[in-house]
Amino acid sequence: MRYLLTIAALLLLPGLSPAQKKQYKSAVIAFYNLENLFDTIDNTLINDEEFLPQGVRNYNTRIYADKLGKLASVISQIGTDFNPDGPALLGVAEIENDTVLSDLVKQPLLADKRYKWVHYDSKDARGVDVGLLYQPTYFTPEASDKIFVALPSGAKDAYYTRDILWVKGKLDGETIHVYVNHWPSRSGGEKRSEPGRVAAALACRKHVDSILKTQPQAKIVIMGDLNDDPTNKSVSQVLKANGDLTSSQQQSLFNPWHELYRKGIGTLAYQDAWGLFDQIILSRPWLSKENGFFLYQNQVFNREFLVENNGRYKGYPMRTWDGNFYRGGYSDHFPSYLLVIKEIKK
Repeated sequence: MRYLLTIAALLLLPGLSPAQKKQYKSAVIAFYNLENLFDTIDNTLINDEEFLPQGVRNYNTRIYADKLGKLASVISQIGTDFNPDGPALLGVAEIENDTVLSDLVKQPLLADKRYKWVHYDSKDARGVDVGLLYQPTYFTPEASDKIFVALPSGAKDAYYTRDILWVKGKLDGETIHVYVNHWPSRSGGEKRSEPGRVAAALACRKHVDSILKTQPQAKIVIMGDLNDDPTNKSVSQVLKANGDLTSSQQQSLFNPWHELYRKGIGTLAYQDAWGLFDQIILSRPWLSKENGFFLYQNQVFNREFLVENNGRYKGYPMRTWDGNFYRGGYSDHFPSYLLVIKEIKK
C-alpha cells in the first residue's frame, strides 16, 4: 500500500498542526449509484427490455460506451484532492451484472487502478444489483455473501428487492466488514413504501449484530442508496445509526451525514427538495485515533460538471436519462465518500 498523502499535505489539513509532525496513510471509501448501468445484451431472466436496442429507450452500444466513459470520469476523481489513487473501496448500485463491472474497470481512466470486484446476482424485480469494487493494493477480500431481504406483504406490492452484499477483508492489514445496500425505493409514496426499507435495515442490522456479538470492536462500514435520509426511521431507529460522536446507546452506529443533511446538502433531488440517501455509516471503533484507520472527513462529491445546467432538472445531479431520452449525463445521484487515515508508527 502506498503512502497516500505527503507529510506536507497532511499538515495543511485542518485539525493537524505542524507541531505534530506525524505521518499518515489514507484511504478513500466511496459509494455511487450508477443509475441503470445495463449492457445491451438481452437477459431472459430479468426485465431488461427497455435497455435493449429495440427497447423504448433505443439503447445501444454507443450509449453504453458513452455512459461507461462518463462514470469512469467521475470515479477517477472521487477523493483525489486527498488521495491521488481515488477510492480504495467503491460500493455501487443499479448494475445489471458483473459484465458491466468488467467493462467499467477497463475504461482508460480506471484501468491503472486494476480494480477487482465482489458481486452476486439477486432476484430484484428490476434486474439490478449492488457490487463492491476494490483496489487490490489496498484491500484483500477474505469472505463474502449476499443477505436476502424479505419484503413484508401488504406494505406495497411484495416482490424481490436487491440483496445486501457483505464483504469481509483486510484494508492495509486491518479486518473490516463492508455492507453494500440498495434499499427499496419510495415508489408508491414514502409512507406506503417505508416497511420495505425497514425490512432491509432490519436484515442488515441483524447481520451486523451477529458480528458484534463475538467481535464488539469490529470495524464495520454500511454504505448504500438507502432511499431514506439520516433522520428516517429505517436509519435512525432500526439500523440504530446516529450523528452523536459520544453516544452511549448500546451498539449504536455512527452516521456522519447528519450535519450535511441539516445544512441542506444532499446526493439527489426530487421536486426541488434535496435528499441524502447515499450514506456511509460506521461502527464506533472507526472514531478512535488509537485503533488504526479512523474517520477523518466525509463529503458529497458534487463537482460543478456533475450538476444539470438547464431544463426542468436544473441544479440537480446531471442524470443519464430524461424520460426515455438519453441526456448524456452521469447519474441522478452524486457519489458520497469518506477519507480514513491512520498514523504511521515509527
